[in-house]
Amino acid sequence: MKKVLVSDTLSADGIEIFKNTPGIQVDVKTNLSPDELKAIIKDYDALAVRSSTKVTQEVIDLAEKLSVIGRAGMGFDNIDVAAASKKGIVVMNTPGGNTITTGEHAIAMMIALTRKIPQATASMKAGKWEKNKFMGTEFYNKTLGIIGIGRVGSIVADRARGLKMNVIAYDPFIAPEAAAKMGITLVSLDELYQSADFISIHTPLTKETKGLVNKDAFAKMKKGAYMINCARGGIVDEKDLYQALVNGSIAGAALDVFEEEPTKNTELLALEQVIATPHLGASTDEAQANVAIAIAEQIADYLTKGEIRNAVNFPSVSAEMLSILQPYLVLAEKLGKFEAQLVLGGINEVTVEYSGEINNYHVAPMTISLLKGLLTPILTENINYINAPVIAKERGIKVIEAKSSEMKDYTSMISLIIKTSKETRYAAGAIFGKHEPRIVKLDQFTIEVNPAGHMLVITNYDRPGVIGNIGTTLGENNINIARMHLSLDEELKQALVVLSTDSMVSEEVMEKLRSLPHFISVKSLHM
Repeated sequence: MKKVLVSDTLSADGIEIFKNTPGIQVDVKTNLSPDELKAIIKDYDALAVRSSTKVTQEVIDLAEKLSVIGRAGMGFDNIDVAAASKKGIVVMNTPGGNTITTGEHAIAMMIALTRKIPQATASMKAGKWEKNKFMGTEFYNKTLGIIGIGRVGSIVADRARGLKMNVIAYDPFIAPEAAAKMGITLVSLDELYQSADFISIHTPLTKETKGLVNKDAFAKMKKGAYMINCARGGIVDEKDLYQALVNGSIAGAALDVFEEEPTKNTELLALEQVIATPHLGASTDEAQANVAIAIAEQIADYLTKGEIRNAVNFPSVSAEMLSILQPYLVLAEKLGKFEAQLVLGGINEVTVEYSGEINNYHVAPMTISLLKGLLTPILTENINYINAPVIAKERGIKVIEAKSSEMKDYTSMISLIIKTSKETRYAAGAIFGKHEPRIVKLDQFTIEVNPAGHMLVITNYDRPGVIGNIGTTLGENNINIARMHLSLDEELKQALVVLSTDSMVSEEVMEKLRSLPHFISVKSLHM
């Protein structure tokens, strides 16, 4: 029975999915203190959160069984993704569940800000009729500048075009052609600041975007511009924003997110030109039901079927696609594990090339699988699909992924080049039949090896009696040969022998083999 902890308020629709999934037990424990969460997290296989629970490295370090963390919403800055990845925990979010709601909120904030609706409402509730005080601004033919054209940014752009606004945007990760199809003109960040009457932020909080909108940015903005932030606190420097509003560099700001939440920045909130909401971007009944259902289904599918969707630290693989990719994932892992036991020296660079029909599929999971296989024999710590890329990066291993349209000897083939401090090695693998992984190339040798069980890899000079000596030595030491594969390099007059044995070959027997005439190298592998 897999145990799921829901530590933040989640729609009942999501809880019901957990309750109705065989093999899953769900516990709803909200408003836990950090210490209370740390005390119980060791008992759970999965954790479902929204924005309140802080899944810190301390929490993750104490999670003995945790394999997946699900965030009901787009953001995941309350989760230490690096720590989770290193421990092999999948981190998922629900990027599509609240995009419309968040986009609509940004538009609502823009309208409320420029038409001074909150201020006018407060005035009327105070018994006043100050019609001339709350003069507004039209949107028609004005320019909206959007920073970040992702899911939410594109929604805002679409709604703004409906208001007959001109839409420009800054996003270094989108092609101009794609933006043009949405009716958006891409510009530089400086051009956006200088041209936009309204600026709406829709980018994630990263090292690059933290403090992106600062005093330098405000100095470049069009005088009288309005700024809306419904993305993430910290993108806008609140001290610089305060000064820009006080000195009249910009006309107003609408804020749904803050550097610290709940915010204590009463000085900023006290300004007449500022309207604010307490992180309500995703707070509609429809959105909360959508993200709750989505994250519950994702976690349940991962725990029961191994399906990965919307993971921020692993390529998404559907259950259907997983069944197609499974033979290649096994092949890639075995190829990496096989070569890891042959190479000499520390690994500096790994190049993985995919050729043939395999290129019709998403190859990133295969590369990760290969890294898992490569690192497993080298390191004593637990290596899995989530932490393998992280550990490879930490060890300074450069990973290169390449695709070839050339049809080689097999319908699909995975090739591997490993560069170490001492040598460069090559290996390639293919699938035989529907599911059988085979290693088909080892350096200059062509061979068909089933990488399984206990194995010996022997290179020798092509001389009579070598095979007989191998059989005799192993036989005398009660080691049975299950399979034998041979290959010859006629130019170098060298041969490759790959043996599968019924039992592990001891170091003592390995030394006897190495002492035999005409042997170049003997290595023992366990697959």
